[in-house]
Amino acid sequence: MWFFRSPEIVFGEDALDYLAEIQGRKALIVTDANILALGFVAKVQEKLAQAGLESRYFADVEPNPSLETVQCGADLALSYQPDWIIGLGGGSSMDAAKSIWILYERPDLAPDEVAPIGSLGLRQKAHLIAIPTTSGTGAETTWPIVLTDTAEHRKISVGNPENIPDMAIVDPQFVRNLPAQITADTGMDVLTHAIEGYTSQWANDFSDGLCLKAIELVFKYLPSAYFNGADDAEAREKMHNAATIAGLGFGNSMAALAHAMGHSLGALFPIPHGRAVGLFLPYTIEFNFRGDAHTRFAEIARFLGLPADDVEVGTISLVDAVRDLARGIDQPTNLQEAGIPRDEFEAKLDLLVDHALNDSSLVINIRFPEEEEVYKLYRYAYEGRPVDF
Repeated sequence: MWFFRSPEIVFGEDALDYLAEIQGRKALIVTDANILALGFVAKVQEKLAQAGLESRYFADVEPNPSLETVQCGADLALSYQPDWIIGLGGGSSMDAAKSIWILYERPDLAPDEVAPIGSLGLRQKAHLIAIPTTSGTGAETTWPIVLTDTAEHRKISVGNPENIPDMAIVDPQFVRNLPAQITADTGMDVLTHAIEGYTSQWANDFSDGLCLKAIELVFKYLPSAYFNGADDAEAREKMHNAATIAGLGFGNSMAALAHAMGHSLGALFPIPHGRAVGLFLPYTIEFNFRGDAHTRFAEIARFLGLPADDVEVGTISLVDAVRDLARGIDQPTNLQEAGIPRDEFEAKLDLLVDHALNDSSLVINIRFPEEEEVYKLYRYAYEGRPVDF
């Protein structure tokens, strides 16, 4: 037995206007300083005021939010007593909003004590709205939460199916002027979500079509969104939709090895999440194929119209297409190109491997790697070598 979970999704031009129709008393907006400076918080507060809601904001969320940050946000929520919590920003702000909401409803829990099993009893005090301002994480549709344990220098995954947002507002106005570098980083995150979601152990009939559609949209629209930005409104909107569609897909089938390796890398080096997981994606595809010739990568290649006369040809075609897309939008395809010095890489390799092996995404991968294989994968990804084991 499995479940397909989704928030209510409001999307397209002027989707933000729907905020003026919600009912309530108070809203707490969880965001970061950059989103505040861009005036996006003011846009949200304007719509909330039209609905008759008082609002405040917590704008202290940092990239890869820490346990301490979400506890501070929860303390504010407990004193303010909102009946809506709104995550406004990229994945970090939306994940922080989820965690703050849980701790507001359940102050007896610590941020790292939220488990995927059991009942949290949410929605007694508030409901959650997620508004993405990047086209990447899909966090507006998913329940896993990634936080940072600063004491141990590692990312941790927590969350419970109950904390999926009640509503996602997917309005392209928030990404119209997204910088090219962020467009590329987050776009590779979308692609990784969709490919891993389609090929994970938990892939299913309900998620498959969503993942394939997201993959198609990324290959078709990401280059133009990267190079043309606001001048190609269609590409911007399609990529924003693709992120949410991929979130629905992989959120119901889960991410895998590229995410485990990327989470570990991002906690130890200043590499954005999407860039990290997108870099590892071709290596993990190769690794999974080497372990099982019945993987579904060739199906993706056929869907995209790539050469796929047999499983091996299709898998190689997909790997080449992913790397070509990455190079075409100036993404690194190995860790040297990502700017990681070899001595720092070697000094932290043990931690990289240990954290990857303990990442929850690893257990969903179709081929479970041994410790030595994870060492090899990181070294191959550092040097840019095709995986042959």
